[in-house]
Amino acid sequence: MTKQSVLRGWVAGFIVMVVLVGCAGTEQMSAGKSLYDRLGGKSSISAVVDQFVANVAADTRINGRFATTDIRKLKGHLVDQICTATGGPCTYNGRDMKTTHAGMKISNGDFGALVEDLVKSLDTFKVPGREKGELLDLLGPMKKDIVEAP
Repeated sequence: MTKQSVLRGWVAGFIVMVVLVGCAGTEQMSAGKSLYDRLGGKSSISAVVDQFVANVAADTRINGRFATTDIRKLKGHLVDQICTATGGPCTYNGRDMKTTHAGMKISNGDFGALVEDLVKSLDTFKVPGREKGELLDLLGPMKKDIVEAP
């Protein structure tokens, strides 16, 4: 496995984890809209992903892990993952969290940094608290499939 594929898998896996968390908490609002619709659809998800990747690139705590990652391809995967998990029309065919992160020695600090970078992106686009919460509230239980190092 190359360093580049490990790095891509690490980021993609993290986003899958975030998305699956959101998917688990996508109770319909009284208006019946999916989380995908409440987030603003694919164009809004793409904007959030673009900002998230920019935040990670600027984050000296973790950006070295992504030095050889194909950013355009990564963004496409992330958008599809979020779109799919939130009830949108996209399809994502990636791996599960445990498989994706096996052997990467992701630490609590790495995980926390990515979560912070995602929250910054959501805040930049003023994603409402309810929707942000649906994407983030259940991150804790999934952390065990991602973090391998203290």
